[in-house]
Amino acid sequence: MRLAFLTHEPLHPPSGGGSAELGYLVREAVRRGHEAHVVGPAIENLPAVEREFGAKVHEFRAWKMGRYTSFRNFKYTLYPFLLERLAAQVHGQMRFDAFVSQHAISAVAAGRLKRKLGLPVVMNFLDHLTGFMETWPPWLMPPPALSVLKRYELSLPRRARADGVLTVSDVLADLFVTRGYPRHQIQPIYYGYDADLFQLNEAALEHRSDSPPTIVMHGSLDHHHLGRIALEAVAHVTATRPDAIFKFLGHRTPALARFQAMAQRRGLGASVRTIGFVPYHEVGRELASATVGIVPYEESTGVHCAFVAKVVEYLAVGLPVACTPLMGIKRYFAGERLVRFSSFDGRDLGRCILDWLGESRGARAELARSASARVRAELDWHMIGRRALAFVEAIVERAGGIPGGSLSQ
Repeated sequence: MRLAFLTHEPLHPPSGGGSAELGYLVREAVRRGHEAHVVGPAIENLPAVEREFGAKVHEFRAWKMGRYTSFRNFKYTLYPFLLERLAAQVHGQMRFDAFVSQHAISAVAAGRLKRKLGLPVVMNFLDHLTGFMETWPPWLMPPPALSVLKRYELSLPRRARADGVLTVSDVLADLFVTRGYPRHQIQPIYYGYDADLFQLNEAALEHRSDSPPTIVMHGSLDHHHLGRIALEAVAHVTATRPDAIFKFLGHRTPALARFQAMAQRRGLGASVRTIGFVPYHEVGRELASATVGIVPYEESTGVHCAFVAKVVEYLAVGLPVACTPLMGIKRYFAGERLVRFSSFDGRDLGRCILDWLGESRGARAELARSASARVRAELDWHMIGRRALAFVEAIVERAGGIPGGSLSQ
């Protein structure tokens, strides 16, 4: 099969959030004998990246695309239409068998290509993008406009008559069904991690220092990540443990700058440390030296639909997790003892963190080993990739796009 992956984020290097997934899906497609093409933003060292992934990249060069690009929202609005044009041009030269879109932005382009070309389309939703915007300031996202955008995003598969949908969680799958898309055409694949990069370090587990206790969070650090819940959690923990350090790994976003300013005004500035962006392949080492990993998300439809990569990566390195009650995560990790859920309240999240700090190192280590083994067995990227590509093959075969039957291996 000649597969075209449509994306609004560069294939390499991963920039945070869900961007890491594409490379593993491309590698799995190539492993299964397919010809993989990526239609998306320009990347550095193109020949080397193409050799590494075994894929052909067709670059969008009208402007720089990425998670931290200037005028991001304006560019994201225009991008799907230009991506559609680029993909159609490349298709005219080499004839793809199917399109696989990554995220909602590229799903817009995939839907338009489906209507124009009639080729099989699988839409991969790694989140409910507009659902996250419920926690944005109203001046950034007026509620009436947001209601329209949310309905539009969730209607994309049905309106475009997509042949299949991959989702990051069962909760998101349920939402698409409520909007009229057939459940039998949906496959939740969740979100994975690289077991080679996020390993349980027994030495770190046994000798992890709690003096001072380090509470860590990494990721894209957007508005829904850092709000009143995170601030109140810092305040509650430091009132009992003034030596505690809250360390944030990620770009200095406007949301992070605002959070730091609020912490300074509350007299919490000394407890909040930022170390900037950490490449994906180095994050595991940073997490291994921490005491507790946190997910202080504000409540929204988006976070309930998410399958937060942070939780998976924390568990992989054996880090205890304190998390607000995100439905997608609670549903999958029900009964997982290394994850503790608070309410959507900063003081309660702070209590959850303090509970972990009160556990003995030996008790935490015992829970860590079983949790790490579980995610390795269930959520390593190789498992996610096989699940996703088997579904894509079945969908394309059903649509008559694979002569002679499935190429699954």
